[in-house]
Amino acid sequence: MNEFHEPVLLNDSITGLNIRPNGVYVDLTFGGGGHSKEIFKNLTDGYLIAFDQDQEALKNGKLNSNRFIMINKNFSHLQTELQRLNFLNVDGIIADLGVSSYQFSDNNRGFSLKYNSVIDMRMDKNSKKDGVFVLNKYNRQELNRIFKEHADFKNPMFIVDAIINYRKKKIINTTFDFKNIFKNFIPEQFENKFFARLFQSIRIEVNNEINVLKSMLNQAQEVLSPKGRLVVISYHSIEDKIVKSFMKYGNFLNSQDKDFFGNKQSPFQVVTKKPIVPSDMEIKLNNKSRSAKLRICEKL
Repeated sequence: MNEFHEPVLLNDSITGLNIRPNGVYVDLTFGGGGHSKEIFKNLTDGYLIAFDQDQEALKNGKLNSNRFIMINKNFSHLQTELQRLNFLNVDGIIADLGVSSYQFSDNNRGFSLKYNSVIDMRMDKNSKKDGVFVLNKYNRQELNRIFKEHADFKNPMFIVDAIINYRKKKIINTTFDFKNIFKNFIPEQFENKFFARLFQSIRIEVNNEINVLKSMLNQAQEVLSPKGRLVVISYHSIEDKIVKSFMKYGNFLNSQDKDFFGNKQSPFQVVTKKPIVPSDMEIKLNNKSRSAKLRICEKL
């Protein structure tokens, strides 16, 4: 099987973890195992725990060692699963938030604009809500919310109206059904970017990605040891703003907590003042890395 996801910013992210050979590390997005394999090379008697909610990832190159533990769950279960395994604290956590190449290329999953497939978009196939449900059952207010919050459309009502008018006549079932709704709305040169934003917003909603990300970051703060590193690679501005605020302030309010005496408090020291981005060469070799931003912080 081809790798799920070519590991993006591999050297920078592994360096950013500041790996100790006997430490305990967590890869929250195993995918094709690229980051995990590199982490494990740097361990002598340390442990690596990997999460992936997609069952297909279990077939994709697990590491044959009793110091490697694979968990087929969403990373929102981070703290619960570590407690179950009797790991109360860990020395580093990495999360590559990109959609796997495998998920995009599987024409049964509905992640890609290229294939005329059912709009599924579930990263966890056991989840009940899929993209078809969102597009056909969400009301006007809910649709307006997701296109505003998940795709940065300032006034998406023309998108919402078009969806509601179309589904009165016919169920929106496939990616090509969805594209047909807008075939007379959008100039051809803007189609790819427009649909990419729409598909992103539906995928985020189906997988509850924003709330799951916030939950994971809060749990990471709890389980990291002092001097432990948190390394996150994001791919769109919504995620990146959340990660940036959390690493800087320890919250999602974009404001500094203060103690009783008015002194500024943060649980982290930011290692990357500006995000690390891929080189021109990496983008050339792996076009999916073009929007990646890597941020690193260390727990105080």
